[in-house]
Amino acid sequence: MKDNKMQITKNESLSKVDEKFFDLKNNKKLALMPFIMAGDPNIEITSEILLRLQENGADLIELGIPYSDPLADGPIIQVSASRALKSGTSPRKVIKLLESLKGKLNIPIILFSYLNPLLCFGFEKFCEMASNAGVSGLIVPDLPLEEAYKFSKVVSNHSMDLILLVAPTTPFERMKQISNHTKGFTYLVSVTGVTGERNKMENRVENLIAKLKDVNSNPIAVGFGISTPEHVNKVREWGADGVIIGSAFVKRISSSSEKDVVDHVGEFCKEMRLAADQKK
Repeated sequence: MKDNKMQITKNESLSKVDEKFFDLKNNKKLALMPFIMAGDPNIEITSEILLRLQENGADLIELGIPYSDPLADGPIIQVSASRALKSGTSPRKVIKLLESLKGKLNIPIILFSYLNPLLCFGFEKFCEMASNAGVSGLIVPDLPLEEAYKFSKVVSNHSMDLILLVAPTTPFERMKQISNHTKGFTYLVSVTGVTGERNKMENRVENLIAKLKDVNSNPIAVGFGISTPEHVNKVREWGADGVIIGSAFVKRISSSSEKDVVDHVGEFCKEMRLAADQKK
């Protein structure tokens, strides 16, 4: 097994995401990373939710940019993207939102976007503007590994990390290639299929984490299907470095009134923080 790069001293060149995982590793804490969709139900409330998530224990936040054809997402996040688009949310508005929160939002923000909106915007221009707005990383789920090499250079040039995904069906040799080229952390997809809440965590995730650790020098964060404290406990017990929770947060946004949504999401974040910190 490779030595985890988080063992390096902090005075070496680390990205914001690296620094966060470094600190969490030293404090023996599991990284909690909620996912929400920007602009659902509107940009103003997204701003309040981001600050409440930070206040209630989120270590990083994955912020989705809505897209009309979200192939990797299940029904809950698809509907969330539709609501965000109807509220007028665009990549430019998401960047402006983050610009308005500079100095208030201090944890790493990872933007999640499909490739087409970024190409339409202009990839280099998007990365420059996102970096200036304080973004720490980028996840593009439909970006093939063969294309990721050139895009990763652009992202890195703007002081951000391009984070790549490993799926349960990823062949071992390709898993090694992905692990060698992802930055910040490796995103381990826990299920075959799209995002969405699941009743239980599949035991094969434990083997996937172990296999990744053999070829991977990055922190490992597990996402897709995680929605309960029990799921978070499993991910921690199996040795992952972080947990990504999406549909469960988005579902609470969709089922809450605009008056109560920030409180409901904040309370759920507190619950997941307690689960992440629970010792064996």
